[in-house]
Amino acid sequence: MPQFDAVLIASFGGPEGPEQVMPYLHNVAGGKNLPASVIDELVDRYMLFGGVSPINQQTRALMVALAGELGAHLPGMAIYWGNRFCPPTLDEAIAQMAEDGIREALVFVTSAFGSYPSCRAYMEEIERARAAVGSAAPPMYKLRLYYNHPGFIEPMAQRVLEAFAQLPSERRSAARLVFTAHSLPLAFAERSPYCRQLHEACALVAERASRAQWDLAYQSRSPQTTVPWLEPDVVRHVRILAEQEKPNDIVVAPIGFLQENIEVLYELDVRLAELCGELGINLIRTAPIGTHPRFVQMIRELVLERIDPNAPRLALGASGPWPDRCPADCCLSQK
Repeated sequence: MPQFDAVLIASFGGPEGPEQVMPYLHNVAGGKNLPASVIDELVDRYMLFGGVSPINQQTRALMVALAGELGAHLPGMAIYWGNRFCPPTLDEAIAQMAEDGIREALVFVTSAFGSYPSCRAYMEEIERARAAVGSAAPPMYKLRLYYNHPGFIEPMAQRVLEAFAQLPSERRSAARLVFTAHSLPLAFAERSPYCRQLHEACALVAERASRAQWDLAYQSRSPQTTVPWLEPDVVRHVRILAEQEKPNDIVVAPIGFLQENIEVLYELDVRLAELCGELGINLIRTAPIGTHPRFVQMIRELVLERIDPNAPRLALGASGPWPDRCPADCCLSQK
């Protein structure tokens, strides 16, 4: 049996000051030579928020909450944190794990859905970092996707209900619910369960929030890309809703994001909010799941599944729990 003695939180990361914005964007670009106009546009977005993304601070809060949860139920389980694109990096985290003598570790990725950038790419980066650290790096195993776990669905439904509660009671039934997730190139989406899992999760959340009607739109498409990406874009979708249905209120739930980042802040709180202001629509965005106690409990349950073969594997809906190991042909890159 594996001797798991640590959990690694693997996140996307984000800059925490203006001086970190360009190195961060360079890392995200992966060596691609982006046009200067694209770089300038992205930098301007980050500078709207002082060059600081909230994602790192929210990941720290999640780490603290998870430490308390594991300490109460699985004492002795160490917790580490590494980002793909900014400090603290996965290289740094795995080097520290090796120095601390960690035997085997489980990996919690801060994305509920399966795709190349949100799943397989993390494990490829972790294996690269392990190779760089050397033989002392512990074996690492990713926890399963949790898009239909009650510990993800129930907190998301609560966030939706909290958002609708901000509306006068007489306007709630007519308000529209629009879920959003990160858009992907179609070449990625077609090689992954991303869209299917998103639709299942949205349906499960909407059912628990007693919303029979809902939409799924996408955001954060790469600037000036020439390849097809998932649509509809959320701004375009809301514009069409305004033309066809003229809703007074729209609740937007970024189900594809566990934590706030610049993409959420800019795409929804700036770009979409400006459009809704022009159209006379009242826009409410749900709070992130963040450190919701049921979500933190879910992470502990996912860990326990891998330690104890008799532990329940919780899942809602018809598709059941995702396997511990993804199919070999799942979430391939577009290369």
